[in-house]
Amino acid sequence: MIGKRYATGLLATAVFAGTIGGPSSTADTGSPPPVETLTPLTEQALPNVPGKTFTSAVVEFPPGARAAPHRHGDAFIYAYVLDGTVRSQVDDEPVRDYHRGENWVEQPGAHHALTENTSPTESARLLVVFVSNTGDELKVDDPHR
Repeated sequence: MIGKRYATGLLATAVFAGTIGGPSSTADTGSPPPVETLTPLTEQALPNVPGKTFTSAVVEFPPGARAAPHRHGDAFIYAYVLDGTVRSQVDDEPVRDYHRGENWVEQPGAHHALTENTSPTESARLLVVFVSNTGDELKVDDPHR
């Protein structure tokens, strides 16, 4: 899970690929929507910035998938839409749909209130880059209320 810090060095996708996200419900079926999956690409300590680590990953959202509201701690986040359309809301910013080729950033400490695939039939994929404090969790879902 992305909530766990990965081992240092190059990540083996087959070993570390996993599901991220949390439970949520949909009004029409009563069952939770699918969640996103994360495939790590690389993790590397930044040699010129002591205490910081660069991590990249591809996040796939199956049709109708939604991530649990979450934070990325003190990490700076860059997200780039590889395929599909992803609806996102960070902090008090307006909800926005990001299409293939578009991107956004999240400042350290930001609250990612909404992340979902807008399509009920097509997958969406993101390239996500984290610049985090070495050893920090990369994603922490909001506590269930």
